[in-house]
Amino acid sequence: MSTTTLADLLAEADAAGHDHAATEKNSGLQHIHNHATGSIVWFPTWKKFRETTDWSDVVDGLADDFRSGAAPVEEWAKNSLAEDLDILLKRAAASSDANSFVQENLTHHLTRTWAVGDAVARATGKDLPTGSTTPAIFADYPYDVYAQDGGVFATTLWNDIIDARRNRALAEEAERKALKPVSRKALKNAARKAARR
Repeated sequence: MSTTTLADLLAEADAAGHDHAATEKNSGLQHIHNHATGSIVWFPTWKKFRETTDWSDVVDGLADDFRSGAAPVEEWAKNSLAEDLDILLKRAAASSDANSFVQENLTHHLTRTWAVGDAVARATGKDLPTGSTTPAIFADYPYDVYAQDGGVFATTLWNDIIDARRNRALAEEAERKALKPVSRKALKNAARKAARR
């Protein structure tokens, strides 16, 4: 059994220097450049995550929770995934800095999502997902969690987190503009236009 933690893997990748492609190839990790902060965000592939002690801890815990619940395992897992994602995007929208938020939360969300899929397999006595077919609990999930070893999930989620903050900022700006007092001149112009119709 592995004694490597996810934190160890990520720290090694951070310490490996600037040859990110070589680090990625040798470590089973992938990365995204956070151009806004000038940093690199490393995350494991879903396969690599299974080699860590974090994986066994979280999957065993979730599988026990799923088995002991009143709801059917897959239904509970689906609801849990939807709720986790909703909370993440709401927190992202409310964050003061989306680039820092994504950096701090991306890897945790990816690994938790994969762990839920693996825990459902454990709790229901099935084989762990292999990535060639998508488990039923991900049927309504908006991301392809296994494509490119998790790289597609990571980049799409990254963009959605950034967009959640941007969309909230745009909505707030539109709200501010709508609340601005309208000038007399603008009211007269609007009245004139309405009279011409």
